[in-house]
Amino acid sequence: MIAKSELRFVRLNFITIVVTLLVILAGGIVRSTGSGMGCPDWPKCFDQYVPPTKVSQLPADYKDKYIAGRIKKNERFANYLEKMGKVTLADSIRRDQSITIPEEFNAAKTWTEYINRLAGATLGLFLLLTSVASFVYLKTAKRIVFLSFFNIIIVVFQAWLGSIVVSTNLTQWVVTLHMLLALVILIVAIYTYNYAKQLHKENSVIMYRILWLKGFLAFTILISILQIVLGTEVREAIDTVSKALLFSGRNTWVAKIGDMFVYHRDIAVLVAICNAIVYKMIVDRFNGKALPLTTANYIMLALAVQVVSGLLLSYFALPAYAQPIHLLFSFILFSLQYYLYLLVYRTNTYQPH
Repeated sequence: MIAKSELRFVRLNFITIVVTLLVILAGGIVRSTGSGMGCPDWPKCFDQYVPPTKVSQLPADYKDKYIAGRIKKNERFANYLEKMGKVTLADSIRRDQSITIPEEFNAAKTWTEYINRLAGATLGLFLLLTSVASFVYLKTAKRIVFLSFFNIIIVVFQAWLGSIVVSTNLTQWVVTLHMLLALVILIVAIYTYNYAKQLHKENSVIMYRILWLKGFLAFTILISILQIVLGTEVREAIDTVSKALLFSGRNTWVAKIGDMFVYHRDIAVLVAICNAIVYKMIVDRFNGKALPLTTANYIMLALAVQVVSGLLLSYFALPAYAQPIHLLFSFILFSLQYYLYLLVYRTNTYQPH
């Protein structure tokens, strides 16, 4: 029988996974609506804990004040990059004149970004609660404790990186790194969730060979990660094109980013094929209410939403509502694949004595 304290950890860990996905959704909404600079400072918003709703609530010199603050923070960031040997990158940060261009106040964008920050703070709170709850495994599974606190370190770094996103005026590679760190948080949280759930259970045994499934599922996960990375590069290219066109001619943006979009589309086809093969292999090996089969069913559902949202983005001029959906379900798809792999990893083929 599992102790109540262990069940509490499992529940908190699951909530943390859900909140992480909600933060990713919030980030997608911020990016698709162009609200990233809705708050020109960090962690407050216009130096307030509750953002303003009207220009009259802002100080008269707010534009000059926040530009000066961003320049100062960027200089410190460039110094860090130089110490790491990234001299060219540091120079590009210093030469970027876009940070000297003030953002016009927009209440909708300000509150969109503020809600995104609240979601991030909520994630930090649940990661902290999960870490505290993990002490129940101090004697039985130290890796759960270690990884739970490792996630705290990641989210602290993520928060700092969020301030750099603002100070660098949404420099694309910084935004992408900010998003990919959320993937790391997900990986760790899913691992600790599954490890805690399976801690007192024996490995599953089936009558079929499982090695091919393990290997092909691992390959599918790698392809999915590649697809997510390509997707971030496509998004960066779209950002560049949209800014160059002053956010007009939306129906031409996809055509202007060239081969990168073609690669992203072709890899998407491969992802769909690989997941279909994985699903067939799972169906052949598991039946009834087996958790791997249930997880595989959810994978196919997430894949369907991902494909539909991708088609909307490709053929209907990148509708803003489809962008965060596409981003969210790419992470949901990965999460389910990774969870399925952890389940399959603990499954063995029956060996008669």
